[in-house]
Order: sequence, then structure tokens, then C-alpha cells
Amino acid sequence: MKKLIVFAAIFTLIVSTSLIKNSTKDLDDQIYSLRENILFLENRFNDSKLEFDYLSSSEKLLEYQKLYFENLLIKKSLKELKTLKIIDKELIITELKISGKTNEK
Repeated sequence: MKKLIVFAAIFTLIVSTSLIKNSTKDLDDQIYSLRENILFLENRFNDSKLEFDYLSSSEKLLEYQKLYFENLLIKKSLKELKTLKIIDKELIITELKISGKTNEK
């Protein structure tokens, strides 16, 4: 009878250990996946923040123009802008259509 109780206890411990190991392995896989997703999202956030910080400010853009392009860039009005489409290896140039209100007269 003692052998049966010891065998049952050892068998129960082995089964419970394997179940615990499987559940912790699943948790580790989920944690790894979440960490990878967080790293990806952090990279996207940093790229977006960089773009916002350095390219959204008109003062910064003018500063970069003076620094890198000198007099190569010129100011254009919205009426001068055109759109370019390539359809079946043919270039189509059309007027730019802007929806909404503009402050330009």
C-alpha cells in the first residue's frame, strides 16, 4: 500500500511539473512576442517623433533649406502646383485640386 501511495505521489508530481513547464513556456513565448511588438512600436514612435520634431516646423524647414540647398529652392504658390500621373507608360499632368479653405488669395 505504501508503494502505491509513493508511486501516486511521484506520478502526480511528474504530471504537475510537466503542466507547469508547458504553461511557463507558453507565457515565455507570449512575453517574447509582446517585447518584439513593443520594440517595433517604439521604433515607429521614434521615427514619427523625429519626423514631427524636425520636419513639422516651418522654421526648421527654412533652416534646412539655407543649410543644405542654399538658393536651389524657391517658393511656389499652390496655384502653380501640378499633379503627375503615369498611366500605361503615359505621363498625364493635371492641375492640383485642393479641397477646403485656403488663406492664399
